[in-house]
Amino acid sequence: MKKKLISAVLCAVMTASLVAGCGLSGGSSASSSAPAAEPAAEAEAPAEGEAAPAASGDVIKLTMAEVNPLENTVCGAMDLKFKEEVERLSGGQIEIDLNGGGTLGVEADILDGMIGGTGTVDICRISAFALTSYGTKKSVLLSLPYTFADRNHYWNFANSELGQEFLNESEELGLGVKGLYFGEEGFRHFFTVADKPIASPADMKGMKIRVSNDPIMTKMVQSLGATPSPVSMSEIYTSMQNGTIDGAEQPTVNYAGNSFQEVGPNLTLDGHTLGAMMTIITDKAWNSLNEEQQGWILEAGKTASDYCREVSEQKEKEVLEQLKADGINVIDITDKTEWQAACKPIADEYAAGDLAEVYQQLLDLAK
Repeated sequence: MKKKLISAVLCAVMTASLVAGCGLSGGSSASSSAPAAEPAAEAEAPAEGEAAPAASGDVIKLTMAEVNPLENTVCGAMDLKFKEEVERLSGGQIEIDLNGGGTLGVEADILDGMIGGTGTVDICRISAFALTSYGTKKSVLLSLPYTFADRNHYWNFANSELGQEFLNESEELGLGVKGLYFGEEGFRHFFTVADKPIASPADMKGMKIRVSNDPIMTKMVQSLGATPSPVSMSEIYTSMQNGTIDGAEQPTVNYAGNSFQEVGPNLTLDGHTLGAMMTIITDKAWNSLNEEQQGWILEAGKTASDYCREVSEQKEKEVLEQLKADGINVIDITDKTEWQAACKPIADEYAAGDLAEVYQQLLDLAK
């Protein structure tokens, strides 16, 4: 396949790489080139285990983790925009030491450290429903198949009061982290080996499809008639090549970026799940900032979120056009009724009880 062309498309729509981070490791810290001013006599000491808010002249260094590469990925573009905006708005008072490519560990390990207070990461971009493993309830709704009708539906949610409730949930539960802003990396679609295209759920019967080790994703594949296969992300290419699995699922940009079209030339645009993302910060890092500095973080997050929306849609369109030009069999599912019906029991199970009303509010934002 024309792998070089795909890479060119990916690079063309990305902004130029920002200046590299300071190469620092470790949690947040503060330093100043001038002696610190004497605190006012009436100033309250911070609670035990809580960092004191920094003075406006201090330099705050926050370590940020990204498990994906920073170059040529939607999440990397969003992270870089956040870093750029924080440092611009703060005039250098806050520096973001952004580490991509999983150099600080996998998502689960990073979250364990952030929530347990034992890690060195202050900020991290995660899957929007990753915190369900730590006790949040609402975020699981974002992973239910065929929930979002289109991108506008998702962004209506992300910018709504309901979206803010989802961001606030981890803080309200006392998990030690605070949600800052949402992002997305496009809808996820199935792709399969050359002789097994998928145009309807019936075509999936008996197929072995790789999905992440998540109960909802596993049940989705089973509901559509296929068998979920526990293959790691790094093994998808070779597993399809040697026939261990018949297919997998990824956002369009990731599909092309990993050259999966070489072993899975059938791309079925069913859009079963949106790749929703959330950026979080530890309570310790957040409390080390004064009110003005916290405002800069939130403003930068809003800018990064809006930028993500623009870049994600643009990259997806560019890549899809190139895939079609390269002869990939792109199967567009315009009527998802059959797919939604097959997966409805999953929503009935997870969006039950107190979450039923919340899920309906989420669905209503499509209007």
